[in-house]
Amino acid sequence: MIVTGGPRNAAPGTLNQLFFDAVSTYNKPDALQVKRNGRYEPLSHATVEARVRRTALGLEELGVRSGDRVAILSENRPEWAIADFACLQLGVTDVPIYPNLPSDQIAYVLRDSGAVAIFVSNAEQAAKVASIRGECPTLRHVITFADSAAGADLTFSSLETSGAAVDTDARRGVLRDRAVGVRPDDIATLIYTSGTTGEPKGVMLTHDNIYSNVAASRTAVPFEGNDTCLSFLPLSHIFERMAGHYLMFATGTSIAYAESVDAVPLNLTEVRPTLVLSVPRLYEKMYARVLESALSGGGVKKQIFFWARRVADRWADVKLAGGTPTGLLALQYRIAQKLVFSKLQARTGGRLRYFVSGGAPLAPEINKFFYAAGLVILEGYGLTETSPVIAVNTPANFRLGTVGKPIAGVEVTIAADGEILTRGPHVMKGYYNKPTATAEAIDSEGWFHTGDIGELRDGFLAITDRKKDIIVTAGGKNIAPQPIENKIKTNKFVSQAVMIGDKRKFPVVLVVPNWDSLEKWAKAQNILSTERAQLLAMPAIRTKMEQEVQSEVADLARYEMPKKVALLEHDFSIERGELTPTLKVKRRVVDKTYKKEIDDLYASGEETDLVPGRGR
Repeated sequence: MIVTGGPRNAAPGTLNQLFFDAVSTYNKPDALQVKRNGRYEPLSHATVEARVRRTALGLEELGVRSGDRVAILSENRPEWAIADFACLQLGVTDVPIYPNLPSDQIAYVLRDSGAVAIFVSNAEQAAKVASIRGECPTLRHVITFADSAAGADLTFSSLETSGAAVDTDARRGVLRDRAVGVRPDDIATLIYTSGTTGEPKGVMLTHDNIYSNVAASRTAVPFEGNDTCLSFLPLSHIFERMAGHYLMFATGTSIAYAESVDAVPLNLTEVRPTLVLSVPRLYEKMYARVLESALSGGGVKKQIFFWARRVADRWADVKLAGGTPTGLLALQYRIAQKLVFSKLQARTGGRLRYFVSGGAPLAPEINKFFYAAGLVILEGYGLTETSPVIAVNTPANFRLGTVGKPIAGVEVTIAADGEILTRGPHVMKGYYNKPTATAEAIDSEGWFHTGDIGELRDGFLAITDRKKDIIVTAGGKNIAPQPIENKIKTNKFVSQAVMIGDKRKFPVVLVVPNWDSLEKWAKAQNILSTERAQLLAMPAIRTKMEQEVQSEVADLARYEMPKKVALLEHDFSIERGELTPTLKVKRRVVDKTYKKEIDDLYASGEETDLVPGRGR
């Protein structure tokens, strides 16, 4: 069975066409916003257009030509957007690089792509490039967004100045003709996969790959013309690149750049966005903070919270079934909103219309909690290779536990082994310099093999797990770990959870505690320790954490239940290579890093249910 989101709703196009259309259509004073000197300052569409043009002309003066590759190594900021649009207008393929990558991985991307220039955000990033520049024979120019050129060849400001010096009517006309002459099938960007397994591959996305995804997404999610989006996911990732950058620009949505991920809670109250895009980790942390706040409050506060949650849960059941809550339930829900959920909404700035979630599966329990609280999360699904959106929940078609229906122009089918396949204008041109890998990913009929396992339910797509993540026990039982990990992570005492068990007799789970919750509980029990490692070694703590995990897995089939728990002191990190830049767990790295802890769990060879006498 093939499910489609309907016919494509726009002719093939380019990102240059998108840019020019947006500038002429909206011409707003706050196309972009950036925080400087303690306050957010706007950049108008006219200012952005002029700076893009001068940057493009400045790159031409450096000898950068159509068909070249230019890298961008920076955190989110207006200069990132300006550099990107400038490259596109020249017919240059830009290569975004995660700013938290170490030098050796940056060198790999620069060498593989053959980048002739790189934009860097600051002296720290410039130093990384300087340390590996000798390994990158094609790299000719290092341009920094900083005020000083320390460690770089020139500043972004001087690049713009050189472009402004040749910004004549004649040169403008030539540049405009070149930008308009870019073809939909030309490669816009090379995005290197973050690689949960194997070395990164450069994904070749054309102008129309992304343009088609923008055109379909802007009709799937309602935009009001006066929206504001807070941008904090890395622009190096296709989710933020398409949805938080091109889609927002195309719909006249003002893009405000967060100062950092840590500053997001503050920036939410300053920007007061109507739209926020994030990965599940943000929603997991918000959910954990709400639970912790409720449970650490006094008895009355706790009772009010859980009463409000029960009311909201019933209200959500009616709404999700297509009904309209009335009578006493409607009255109780209004009271619950005022007493409890309005405070949560205030933390997002008080104007939020929609959260959008992507990048990894979101636990249905967390999604329902936010929905019941009046904060709708539109969960979607896609990959770098699909530009990225394949399917997304919309206000008109919304179902918890799924990632929505395919968007316009996108086809989806499920292979015999359960793998999700997709076909359409969103599918990449291929992997750069890797024809064999391209042929393995895209079959002769044009179907891209996602590597994810899923199913179609009345046209809605549900993701079961990553194909490579499926655990096959020594007894031949197949276990999808992600849904189980997501269930465990809804517990307020758990920060991270990773299941292990492939080719083993039974599954186990590695758990990183939520230290705020666990240390408060320990203090209340008069369990004192100055070091967290000592705390984790205490029998009472181990028993407590096992009980918390047990409470979340009690309804699983017996073979799915993790039989033992290992407690880890530190959260998984990008720096140690345990997480991708989009916070996905690298299971192979975790398996290797914590080999001793895992081996110790299996050392006795005894299988002991966390939930005695339970299981199916």
